[in-house]
Amino acid sequence: MGALAPPHSAPGLGGQQSLCPVCLLFGYSLAAARAQGVPGPDPGTAGGCRCPVLGVVRAQLTGMLTSPISSAGFVVGHAGLYQALAMFAVAYFIIGMTVLSVCAIATNGALDAGGAYYMISRALGPEFGGSIGIMFFLANVCGSALYVLGLVEAVVDSFGQKAGTGVHVLPQSYWYELLYGTVLLALCLLVCLVGASIYAKATFLIFLIVAGVLGTILVSFFATRPIGVPIRLPRFNGSEIENGSFTGFSLATLRDNLGGGYAVDYTTGQMMSFSSVFAVMFNGCTGIMAGSNMSGDLKRPSYSIPRGTISAVLFTYLVYNLLAFLMCATCNRTLLQKDYGFLRDISIFPPLVTVGIYAATLSAAMSNLIGASRILYALARDDLFGRALALAKKTSASGNPVMAVILSWLVVQLVLFSGKLNTIAGVVTTFFLLVYATVNLACLALEWASAPNFRYLPTFRYFTWHTCLLGIAGCCVMMFLISPVSASASLGFLLILLLALHYLSPSSTWGYISQALIFHQVSPYLLMLDVRKDHVKFWRPQMLLMVQNPRGSARLIDFVNDLKKSGLYVLGHVELQDLDTLPSDPLQPQQDSWLSLVDKLNVKAFVSLTLAPSVRHGVRQLLFTSGLGGMRPNTLVLGFYDDEAPQDGLARHPAFTSAREEVPLGFPPLRAPATPKLLSPREYVGIVADALKMLRNVLLARQLESLDKAWELRRAASPPPTIHVWPVNLLRPDSARYADTCSLFLLQMACVLNMARAWRRARLRLFLCVEAGAMPHAQEEKLRQLLKDLRIQAQIQLVPWDAVTRLHWQTRRGPPGGPAPAGAAEEEEEEEGAVNFPANTTQVSDEYVCAANKLVLEQSPAPAVRFLYLPRPPADTSLYPLYLHQLELLTRGLGPTVLVHGVSAVTSTQL
Repeated sequence: MGALAPPHSAPGLGGQQSLCPVCLLFGYSLAAARAQGVPGPDPGTAGGCRCPVLGVVRAQLTGMLTSPISSAGFVVGHAGLYQALAMFAVAYFIIGMTVLSVCAIATNGALDAGGAYYMISRALGPEFGGSIGIMFFLANVCGSALYVLGLVEAVVDSFGQKAGTGVHVLPQSYWYELLYGTVLLALCLLVCLVGASIYAKATFLIFLIVAGVLGTILVSFFATRPIGVPIRLPRFNGSEIENGSFTGFSLATLRDNLGGGYAVDYTTGQMMSFSSVFAVMFNGCTGIMAGSNMSGDLKRPSYSIPRGTISAVLFTYLVYNLLAFLMCATCNRTLLQKDYGFLRDISIFPPLVTVGIYAATLSAAMSNLIGASRILYALARDDLFGRALALAKKTSASGNPVMAVILSWLVVQLVLFSGKLNTIAGVVTTFFLLVYATVNLACLALEWASAPNFRYLPTFRYFTWHTCLLGIAGCCVMMFLISPVSASASLGFLLILLLALHYLSPSSTWGYISQALIFHQVSPYLLMLDVRKDHVKFWRPQMLLMVQNPRGSARLIDFVNDLKKSGLYVLGHVELQDLDTLPSDPLQPQQDSWLSLVDKLNVKAFVSLTLAPSVRHGVRQLLFTSGLGGMRPNTLVLGFYDDEAPQDGLARHPAFTSAREEVPLGFPPLRAPATPKLLSPREYVGIVADALKMLRNVLLARQLESLDKAWELRRAASPPPTIHVWPVNLLRPDSARYADTCSLFLLQMACVLNMARAWRRARLRLFLCVEAGAMPHAQEEKLRQLLKDLRIQAQIQLVPWDAVTRLHWQTRRGPPGGPAPAGAAEEEEEEEGAVNFPANTTQVSDEYVCAANKLVLEQSPAPAVRFLYLPRPPADTSLYPLYLHQLELLTRGLGPTVLVHGVSAVTSTQL
């Protein structure tokens, strides 16, 4: 928009002291509407008044020179007084909402150096904090380059060979102007490297100049007599002279300037409109973080920031309106529209205005360079990007982050090569608005989380979630109004940074607002999840997998994760110790290892650990206590009890072998083959019986550690992998049925596995065991109709098993099809709903079980996994070892096998 970009300055504060009247008038952050950087070392007590607030005033008044003054002239020249006042009101309403959020966060706890970055990172976590920190760093870098280029352009306008007025001594070209900018930036670098003392002295000198300039400008509106001002406008074929006029206070001039009069901007050749003028005006109001950026230099930031920032916003708002009225009442529209440097022409001492512009802009560039270095140092110190920013951690003996300053200077130098002032200005404003929108988002998240530690009483309470939303909406609207391209690019860049940091997963001790929000939202929904309203149509498996040592159960953990179908998944572990004899809970140190295991295996599971005198008691505890409300495990999963030596599958799991990472610490070595087990066969079967008594479904998984899911499901062979399903009780062929509760549950579990993303290529194969003379085709049609009603796609395969069942009838001493022995009816009756089964195991010989095992094994091709019917344990506990022995014979050599017993109805044919 003009030859000079609006400057700013943002120094820091010293210790909190008593306030003088001037400080109360101007506030802690007088020029916060233009200051855009993080402060450098404390200049607040260097020379002059020792009051820290006056130190801020004298440093930040530099931002008052060209920001409200030149912008106000441009705005009222095109929009007129009425629309200009409306623009100021809208703009300051937007930034006022953000200021409320800043004040709320600033009063919520102790603040350290870093300003907006510190607030956002500690409120929203490392992902948002690191992303916004990088963008805030780039905003300050681009801001420093912006003011350097603005100063170069102003100097060249006055002293260049093509200047309309002044001394023509400086050659003009892209490379010469780059050289001038490099020299000025080197001067800023030198000051920043020396440290706080020279910066404080420079700030005090600039304060005196700016104070004199402001006084001169205000006096000039009253002291200067009406004059004509010739305006030289650049044209393609030379230049053109137009005459503007300073009329002094005139009612006619005021009336002419009340309405809008949008014209072509002489510096860009673009036709101005309400939105474009509003964008330029708002560009001068985005420095509202100056006070909070001083957080590291303030003794009491929670006291200083709210009062200083709010007073700064109010003061600059009044200055904008006052200047707009004075300009409209004294300058004609031609002067306001065609000469953005008209204040020098009407000033009673023009050289002082020029010197003030140069000094203020140089101070702004220096302040942004210091601000960028402080943000870079804070990012490096927080170690969010690992070794990438390790160099920026180095400081001098006095604590000055010299390497961060040098790195920031290099980046600013690279930006200077662009040489495009207007492009950089749009990026700077967009980046700052994005930072302010995120500050509002942080405050909104803290408010919505309703955490007890987010307390803003008694310091600041004048905000609600409505003001946060208005601030977010206002900043986003202004971003796209100012520059749609820059806004879209900034949001895309922010998203990339968020994804990168999420992938890097930097650890922090700041807390994660997402966890607080999730907890706040989940609690009401858990209360709404009423178990009395459960319906079979919406049933889903909720698994409790008991794990003795994860080193031997890695693939089983992954397999059960595929079986849960978005339901609850809990990894349970029992530690055999007595808390009475221990000084502290031994499970707490193990919790992190289990949670790390869940993360590495990429399973969606909770972890539940317990202490108990025996494994059986521990499993009972977990079945009683795991889950919450309507989310409780309805299915217990156990590894199979056999004599096979455990294998360390965790070390060979792709989650560790591909990333070459060590197995998480905290898990003991696997049990040696000669070492006795922690539970006996009787106790193991007792766990199964306990679960069935508690109406929990039971799954026993055997040889799942031999299941190579990646090979089975991704191999390029043409026949897809299969899942074999045997929904018949092979240990009770006399009562074999395919439509009881357990059989249907077994079908459902196989179908659920087939629905998992990794198993969709697999095909279900259902085996129908038939005997001679039993009308197999009728049975097949009946089963096919059942599958159709249940909407299960499976291939039915008929399996003659007369040779197998003959062994069973021989054991029972009764012919097939003859009268059943005494007690058979009672057994079947209890099969349906009784708690315990009779001792059916005594009526099944090992020869029969081996024949059934051979029958299952002969079905080809070999499947990826088999699902078999799990009969109930016998009522007589003395037969538990025999029951387990028969299960071992039945599943011997079958490969990955899951024995299933269901006690709940899980299928429905209703819509």
